[in-house]
Amino acid sequence: MTITARELNRATLGRQLLLNREPLAVPEGVRRVVALQSQHPASPYLALWNRLAGFAPAELDAAFTERSVVKATLMRITLHAVHAGDYPVFRTAMEPTLYASRLGARFAVAGLTPADAGELLPDLLAFARRRRTSAEMQAWTGERLGAEQRDGAWWGLKAYAPLHHAPTDAPWSFGLRPSFIAAETGPVPVSLPVPADRAGESEALQALILRYLAGFGPASVADVAQFALVKRAHVRAALRALDAVVEQLQGPDGGPLFDLPGALRPPAETPAPPRLMAMWDSILLAYADRSRVIPPAYRPLVIRRNGDVLPTLLVDGHVAGVWRPLQGGIEATAFHPLSAATWDGLAAEAHSLTALLDDRETAVYSRYHHWWAKLPDADVRML
Repeated sequence: MTITARELNRATLGRQLLLNREPLAVPEGVRRVVALQSQHPASPYLALWNRLAGFAPAELDAAFTERSVVKATLMRITLHAVHAGDYPVFRTAMEPTLYASRLGARFAVAGLTPADAGELLPDLLAFARRRRTSAEMQAWTGERLGAEQRDGAWWGLKAYAPLHHAPTDAPWSFGLRPSFIAAETGPVPVSLPVPADRAGESEALQALILRYLAGFGPASVADVAQFALVKRAHVRAALRALDAVVEQLQGPDGGPLFDLPGALRPPAETPAPPRLMAMWDSILLAYADRSRVIPPAYRPLVIRRNGDVLPTLLVDGHVAGVWRPLQGGIEATAFHPLSAATWDGLAAEAHSLTALLDDRETAVYSRYHHWWAKLPDADVRML
């Protein structure tokens, strides 16, 4: 079976709840979309506003507080909000990547080895059974290793250790200074075996792939590897093991794509309403081939070289520009001409978004406004 580029786009939108806002409770909504990028505290709130009917930010506040939704360093070694039930398997699947990136060269510069991390982890997690500030965690590390090794050790451990970010402050549950609490993932070994010898990770990667396909498929090996920052060889091996439960399609370029049998694949002509997407929204980053959502000419405009991903206008399922809140409303910058009906749809979205921001943070993302000076001439309107 062959799937067209437009069908691929509609599959992504449908599974990411962007064709229609769904009447789901917050934890179930997060589970459906798999993972919400959370580098900026506001982004998971705006992501769910785009996806859930009648979304109330207080429901996500409560989900973070009661830990039915958790925020932690996971895929691509970045902060994600995920359903608490997904966290253990996601964390196990990401173990080799986190191990290599956080217990590697920079950790060694501090004079430390992975074995040192293994010895520290049980006591560190015991210390973090209740909420601890970053300063408290850093001080704890310094008491055990000394001032010279403290910073390097904590840099590695705060991302490698199974820690959740603990809610700290309004308006978006998390402030700029994080606090941490131990994840409830079972006992931690006193010593860490090398990644190649770790049992269970292949099964966890398979489980992560199935969850990814449910929320983002159909997808290629490269797409899965990009989403998780896992080696393609490991993805191929996991997909071979899943041969009986996944199916293979032919993508628009003739290459193989993988998916779950019976998964949602709306027709190409399915209407896609306009949306005002959050910074770092997952649909912009979850694929190696981002053209299914971002026209290639617009990619460098919205995904900056330093990793910032601007809040975007989604029109007919594709990025068409960017937006930012200013005094008086939402400023929308369209990279190509839009119809009057599209502008009306964006204005309705802006009205709803402004109401949400007025209750939380009117000037959200304001620290990123410097990027607007680097945008090309475009159609700019205040909505």
